[in-house]
Amino acid sequence: MGTQRPNEETSGTGRRALLGAAVLGAGGAVLGMTGTARADGARPGGEQGGYGGQGGLKSLPKPTIVGHRGASGYRPEHTFGSYQLALDMGADIVEAGDLVPTKDGHLVCRHEPEIGGTTDVADHPEFADRKKTKLLDGVSTTGWFTEDFTLAELKTLRAIERIPANRPHNTLYNGRWEIPTFEEVLRWQDEQTRERGKQVWIYPELKHPTYFRKQGLPLEERVAKLLRKYRKDRRTSPVILQSFEPTSIERLNKLVDNPLVVLLSSADSRPWDFVETGDPRTVADLVKPAGLREIASYAQGIGPTLDLIIPRDAKGNLTQPTALVRDAHKVGLILHPWTMRNENPFLPANFRKGTDADAYGDVFGAYKAYFATGIDGVFTDQPDTGVLAREDYVGD
Repeated sequence: MGTQRPNEETSGTGRRALLGAAVLGAGGAVLGMTGTARADGARPGGEQGGYGGQGGLKSLPKPTIVGHRGASGYRPEHTFGSYQLALDMGADIVEAGDLVPTKDGHLVCRHEPEIGGTTDVADHPEFADRKKTKLLDGVSTTGWFTEDFTLAELKTLRAIERIPANRPHNTLYNGRWEIPTFEEVLRWQDEQTRERGKQVWIYPELKHPTYFRKQGLPLEERVAKLLRKYRKDRRTSPVILQSFEPTSIERLNKLVDNPLVVLLSSADSRPWDFVETGDPRTVADLVKPAGLREIASYAQGIGPTLDLIIPRDAKGNLTQPTALVRDAHKVGLILHPWTMRNENPFLPANFRKGTDADAYGDVFGAYKAYFATGIDGVFTDQPDTGVLAREDYVGD
């Protein structure tokens, strides 16, 4: 999840069933959807949202625990070490893939196209001349970019911890894993499904689609081609696709039948595709009932920042929940907000303990507050904590 979000270090056809039909059940079985979509492309919904009132969907794990870039609280993100650990810790879905392209058209998994902070590229003198300054969604960004490397060149690099100040323990694993390709992730998914005896689900994000389309490296068609190759482009396929750009999701809606989710950053932000096309709407407009109805015509869910669920006051404390969960459920959209993290700096102020940037706060208390709003799932860097928090909440 990318630059359209606040700084995380400081704070097809349109005839699919609801996203709940594409989530792993508590017992590991894939449960089907009994309802059908309307002819206009909108999905059946109701007050319960995508998880309620649809037969077998009631048995799905709710809230769903999504391993954010794997188990990135314990391993460098977007590595097979991180993905594997997320499954071992009980994540229902693994966000395996923030997808960006290489110079020769392959899709790889990195937090951003700029890889200076997530790989050891700076230690490779042969790539020193690749360092550039580019305008990435309106932000001047200096570093090394995946689109300037072939896949073979990227495979000579190794992943490192992105936020070592908060996670010094993760630096132990610097240099252990290479950059995965999306195709390798799809194969890994099948291998893990066979080995574990239950379906493994992934949740890739398409990063900066407008930026790459302007460079002649469109993401949606590449993603759809690989999904079709592995027969994972269907309504019940174990792949949920997400993007911060609504038009990218609309494009995917015409290419594949996978469940689709529109990511939403801060209320005053604008999706970059809106900026490029002159659409004046902000996220605040998209989370109004009319905006949600429009999203429900081509997507099954939204992925809002947690602050859109419960805002924080000037001191950083949680206030009162907004109407977003209720309004999204009314039009049949599920909500998978982001991102829960155990460390103090990422928690609301009233759930922090001490001032140590690497110390854990009262994360279980924070989970309880967010779960009480009725969200359908949550992205988390520490999936084991999320699973325990769900057990506590469901058991209350």
